[in-house]
Parts: sequence; structure tokens; C-alpha cells
Amino acid sequence: MNAGERPWVVKLGGSLLEDAARRRRAIGAIARAWKAGTPVVVVHGGGKKIDEHLSALGLTRSVHRGLRVTGPATLEAVVGVLAGIVNKTLVGELRSQGIAAAGLSGVDGGTLVAERHPPLDGVDLGLVGTAPRAWPGALRALLEAGLLPVLAPLAAGREGGILNLNADTAAAAVAGALGSARLIFFTDVEGVRDGDGRTLSRLTAAAAQELLASGAASGGMRPKLAAALDAIGHGVGEIVIAGPERHADVLDGQQGGTSLVAA
Repeated sequence: MNAGERPWVVKLGGSLLEDAARRRRAIGAIARAWKAGTPVVVVHGGGKKIDEHLSALGLTRSVHRGLRVTGPATLEAVVGVLAGIVNKTLVGELRSQGIAAAGLSGVDGGTLVAERHPPLDGVDLGLVGTAPRAWPGALRALLEAGLLPVLAPLAAGREGGILNLNADTAAAAVAGALGSARLIFFTDVEGVRDGDGRTLSRLTAAAAQELLASGAASGGMRPKLAAALDAIGHGVGEIVIAGPERHADVLDGQQGGTSLVAA
């Protein structure tokens, strides 16, 4: 990566990662963009794989308002799955496309540092991070060395230890710290829908705030929009939320999904 270049951050959703064919297509699109000269940082989730691992260990899955309640035993599973099998699978698949990729977590190099989330509605979320700050030195070093970083959403706690972090939030923090030109959410839905269920091709920050306030944005779209607004506030030029059929188009610079801009 040359000095002054603004890398793109691509967030791969956990549900997308479970579909091998869709995952390979997404990896192929990222590889083509990289080979065309676009510096890319990948941030990934892995929620479904974590659920499988917890079940195999006899541990109960507990989620409150979209955040995984993370006790010490659950954290061990989260770290093992995110920084282990999911991260290294993606690194291996990028390498199979001829891309020199390097896997790391947000703990490495102090890339992501977060506070422990306070109780939410009286529920103690455990070892969950909030309000992360990104220190992109390790990511920049990898990019300058010609390596594509693949980042697992774990954070170093401000008071020590490891915290589980929402991957959308992690991607936004990284994009803001890198001064990214684009933050792209690869997801399993076409894009952001309005109150009538229509997919929007373009969305301003003010309109996104209205969707959140009205409740029209629900489920997994809420943290994505919140993360997108945070990224815009930190100077990211454009945020794109796109489904599987448009991944290649978006990385080729074409219109696809929902494009969210400041105004």
C-alpha cells in the first residue's frame, strides 16, 4: 500500500460465512479487487459457528438485544472460533486465490481497545466490549508489506483481558481509524429496506437515523446502520450494505445494495 492510499474495509457477516458457495464468491470478489490494486482489510463475524461450538460443549447460547452474553467459558469458545477456525479458513481461502493474507484479532497489536459493556436493561452482558477505538498500526504494517489483513472482532479491554465485540462495530472502528474510502458490509440481504419493505439504493445519514428511531430497521440491520453512522462520523467516505448477488459488482465499483452517505 502506498502512502496516502485509503483502504477499503469489507465486513463478512457470520451467516454469509456459513454458506460455502456464497463465501467463496465473496472471497473471489475480494481477491479480484486486491489484484486490481485496491488495498482491502477484511473484518469477519462468526456467530453461527460460535453457536455450534457452544452446543458441542454443552453451553447455553444467551443473547440480549443482539449482543451475546459472554461469560468466561463462552469467551473461550468465542476466541477459539473467531481467531481460530473462522479466521484461518478465510486466510486459507484467500491464499487459494493467490492472495497473501494474514490473520489476526483485534487484541493483536492493540488494534482494537474497548470498554466493558455496562448492564443493559439490568442484564450483565459479561465480557462484551463497547465503544471500541482502533489503533491501525498493525493493519497498516501488513498492508505496506503486501499482506491482506483478516481481522477477528476481539478487543483488548481497557482494564486488561479480552472482550467479545460486535463485528459490525469493529469494522466501523477500523474503517474510521484507517480513513477508509469505503466500508462494505457483505451480508445475506439485498440492502436496507424502508418502512414498506422496499430496498433502498441510496440512504443519507439523516434518513438512516429515522429508520432506527422509527423501528423500521430491525434485527441485524440495526447494528449495521448504527455502525455505518459511526463510520460516517469518523470520515469514511461511503458505506455499502449489499447482498450476495451484488458482492462482485460492489467491489468492481458498480452500484449495488444500499449506499449510505453523509448527506
